[in-house]
Amino acid sequence: MGEPFLQLAVETALEAGKILLAEFERPVTINYKGEVDLVTQADRRSEQEIVSRLRKFYPQHTIVAEEGGGHDGDSRYRWHVDPLDGTTNFAHSYPCFAVSIGLEEAGELVAGVIYQPVSKELFTAARGEGAFLNEKPIHVSNIDRLGTSLLATGFPSVKRTRNPNIHYYWNYTLRSHGVRRDGSAALDLASVACGRFDGFWEFGLHSWDTAAGVLLVREAGGMVTHFSGDPYRPGDYETVASNGRIHSELRQVGVEIARIAAENPMSVYTGKETGKG
Repeated sequence: MGEPFLQLAVETALEAGKILLAEFERPVTINYKGEVDLVTQADRRSEQEIVSRLRKFYPQHTIVAEEGGGHDGDSRYRWHVDPLDGTTNFAHSYPCFAVSIGLEEAGELVAGVIYQPVSKELFTAARGEGAFLNEKPIHVSNIDRLGTSLLATGFPSVKRTRNPNIHYYWNYTLRSHGVRRDGSAALDLASVACGRFDGFWEFGLHSWDTAAGVLLVREAGGMVTHFSGDPYRPGDYETVASNGRIHSELRQVGVEIARIAAENPMSVYTGKETGKG
């Protein structure tokens, strides 16, 4: 069902990746959308390429794109486009960034592509057809305890003081093998899908950050929900992804951290409930 869409997304991501790679090899032109929120010439060039190709083949489809170059269409199909996920990494010559393209049909994810042009890793998924890395099937890990898991998370570039994630980062670090923070939610989700990470959480992500990665995780046998356990939809505030085996424990710890933080914000830094016993 998603094959024609997936093929277009793959071809489009590869072309956008060529643009990013060419821009990566020259001095970066940086502008700011906010005090610390970057946008580069590479973001804009990549987005223009992606949107123009999608509109050429499916002019009626809606396109939601990070840099505002999308298209309001009249269709049950909605593309979610991140032309450069990991812009801060890119701007600092840190080679961890990707193109992410996901497609919804009537609210259901049907196709997703994440492409890392430096490593040339191409992650693909179509609904009901599994997940793949460079055309080879991938699956989530078999780790079954939070204590032996490797996790990933991310922090926002804007409104940092309003984001609760530092509390979660501290606690999950103490309760796992470690937490990685690599600056690309799309690649973090792809890494859950292929078993490199066992779990991932983040707050305040946009639909273009997660649409492709969420489908990858689910098609690879994993789970993506809120901390409450409700199914995740691209654009929801809470994103909790895992191999499924540690999902309940991952969520329960998150709920516990939220409760402790609400009762006593300073207690989360020690992992102890102060003022009790």
